[in-house]
Amino acid sequence: MTEATMAYPERQAALPDFSTPDDQAHGVPAEPAAVSTGSLPSPERVKALLEEAHDRYRDLDDGAVADYIPSLGRADPGLFGLSICGVRGQSASTGDAALRFSIQSISKVFVFALVCHALGHAEVSRRVGVNNTGLPFNSVMAIELSDGDPRNPLVNAGAITTTGLAPGATAAEKWTFIQDGLSRFAGHPLELDDEVYASEAATNQRNMAIARLLQSYGRIDVDPIETTDVYTKQCSLLVSTEDLAVMAATLANGGTNPVTREQVIDAAVCRDTLAVMATSGLYEFSGDWLFEVGVPGKSGVSGGIITVAPGKGGLGTFSPRLDPAGNSVRGQRAARFLSHALGLDVFASKPFDPAGA
Repeated sequence: MTEATMAYPERQAALPDFSTPDDQAHGVPAEPAAVSTGSLPSPERVKALLEEAHDRYRDLDDGAVADYIPSLGRADPGLFGLSICGVRGQSASTGDAALRFSIQSISKVFVFALVCHALGHAEVSRRVGVNNTGLPFNSVMAIELSDGDPRNPLVNAGAITTTGLAPGATAAEKWTFIQDGLSRFAGHPLELDDEVYASEAATNQRNMAIARLLQSYGRIDVDPIETTDVYTKQCSLLVSTEDLAVMAATLANGGTNPVTREQVIDAAVCRDTLAVMATSGLYEFSGDWLFEVGVPGKSGVSGGIITVAPGKGGLGTFSPRLDPAGNSVRGQRAARFLSHALGLDVFASKPFDPAGA
């Protein structure tokens, strides 16, 4: 992702405490979690809970915008949008849901899915890897410690490797494949944010260094600078939370866009993509996310997060205030609340009642 030059002195700080005591400090009462079921609740219930999540966290002012890229640093920290799309195409939104922002590292998920669809499970697993590094997303040390293995497609090294594997004989052809593919996930053409792209292209020296290091290990066999440029472009595509919800719901729906009904990728590729999201979607804090939210997710430093509930739907959130790891503070809180309230957590269950059978 293009947040390669980010330097957080508190990098090893823990994620914001998702626990009930911390929520109570913000005036949020404790509530039992709903048990996961095979479908979303009624549209009226979904809309009400979406608005409740927005009301709960819109005044939370923890975190700071990503100012290492000038165009991101100018974001209004008060922006907050939430959208849900179900696998049947039903949707609901609240707040700044129509506002467009750059997709950033969330793009990694969909590029990985497209490349897996094109090249196959085994080849991408061999070339990219699927294990969490336990280190920051832009770590050079992680590459050296693993003898050049990018480790997984959701850190910068793995994402650049994945972009280099995109079909196409030239960088322009690879870019067309990626832009068209992400647009199919969203259900409409996605545009490049020229301002964000220019800002990130001027500050992506670390990503270029990572690409050259990968080349030295034989992990990418295309031009590293051109590959980094394509990668920078994919991170600069404009989306809204409404787009992210549809894109996430496509992953929840076996690869079929629930709005356009187009089969974007195979169901087996969805399974692979969600598995990687579950283990590495929020970098070295992915375990905290899975423990608290209970479904695969992926963040980006512009403030977006996608959450995928397989067989049910997708949640897209946007709020620019980030924690020290580069994840939206309000987005994480809203995702946790909605996962519990809507019964999305794939680990939640209740004992079988023989009397009710």
